[in-house]
Amino acid sequence: MTELTTQASLLEALESGQYDRVRELLAALHPSEIADLLESLPARSREMLWGLIEPGQEGNVLSHAQDAVRAGLLELMQPEQVADATIGLATDDAADILQDLPDEVIDSVLLSMDAQNRARVSTILSYSEDSAGGLMNTDVVSVRADVTVDVVCRYLRQLGKLPEHTDSLMVVDRQSLYTGTLPLSSVLTMKPDDMVGEIMQSGMAIPATTPDHEVTRIFEQRDLLSAAVVDEQGKLLGRITVDDVVDVIQDDAEQAVFSMAGLGEDDMFAPVLFSAKRRAIWLGINLMTAFLASWVIGRFEHTIEQLVALAVLMPIVASMGGNAGIQTLTIVVRGLALGQLSKSNVPSLLLKEFAVGALNGVVWACLVALVATIWFGKIALGVIIGLAMMVNLLTAAAAGALIPLTLKRLGIDPAVASGVLLTAVTDVVGFMTFLGLATIFLLP
Repeated sequence: MTELTTQASLLEALESGQYDRVRELLAALHPSEIADLLESLPARSREMLWGLIEPGQEGNVLSHAQDAVRAGLLELMQPEQVADATIGLATDDAADILQDLPDEVIDSVLLSMDAQNRARVSTILSYSEDSAGGLMNTDVVSVRADVTVDVVCRYLRQLGKLPEHTDSLMVVDRQSLYTGTLPLSSVLTMKPDDMVGEIMQSGMAIPATTPDHEVTRIFEQRDLLSAAVVDEQGKLLGRITVDDVVDVIQDDAEQAVFSMAGLGEDDMFAPVLFSAKRRAIWLGINLMTAFLASWVIGRFEHTIEQLVALAVLMPIVASMGGNAGIQTLTIVVRGLALGQLSKSNVPSLLLKEFAVGALNGVVWACLVALVATIWFGKIALGVIIGLAMMVNLLTAAAAGALIPLTLKRLGIDPAVASGVLLTAVTDVVGFMTFLGLATIFLLP
């Protein structure tokens, strides 16, 4: 049964009160699929479905749900229920759930946990959610370098179970300082009397305060499956696995999509007032920039009345400038996100983008000038729109690079605010240049 068919069947069963049928359908789904279904349901149906999920599955479902949806579901639960739901979860998943709760509720949930789980989760909660410490899992198997492979094998058999996604064991000294990794493949293939210190690898140690975007870059560059997380003294705290990094990448990608539209909504069925408030802010900013562009056009009302062709050609100048600016903007925002831009290479990037803008400006200005001349039979009009397009494409290249760099320096997310400002710049410069040149050279 496909996910869409399952969703339709669940909705039908919910609406008709066939709760046993709903439980039957839920039992056949993976927790991530249940989380997807919850995210796709309106609030009332979502609450009904949540009440029919087996208590033993609640924690796994919450760990896969989006932050906004998870926060809403947690509001329906008592602290003891939240504590029960985190039993058996990886410590990083449990910490993710608790981070969506108010501080006083977090304290109540922690008190409801056993001492071991409380200590592990508290360690993760002491770090920012967007840091390596907030991403790490404290469930890690560590061994010392001064033991043999045979000792390690007997130790693993004694444990009976390894944490999920374990590809390597962490090697530490007597003070728990991280010294390297021992791949499980080495445990299986090396001689029993080989010393761990002789066959271990250097591994990658990530400081707990490292931002999550830097963690994803490290995993990408080094093709890592897991990495150790250490404190300031180099003591092993936990590990980050590739599934945690994939979650960060997915969250960043979703936020980038929302940011392009000025949205901050993770839940498509968020309350109306909440969604309206979030969107109203950016609609207001966009309205102000639109009024600014309209004011510029209004300053040349007399010119447009005498030359109707200007009104026909104006959108071309603004549109080409906006598109060129977005191209440069995308390159710069990507460079900032990946940490590829610094003071040393920014001048080179600015020069390159300005050169691209100049080259494209010459090519497309000539083409548009030719079309305008043939269309309206006025060579002067063609020359003016060509010059205006040349100026606007150069402006777009400069603005597309400088706006996100400036916003980044001011501590504002470039992905959120750059697009609106860029559109305002290219519209104003495009209209002013085109109409200004037309006023000077075409009117008697």
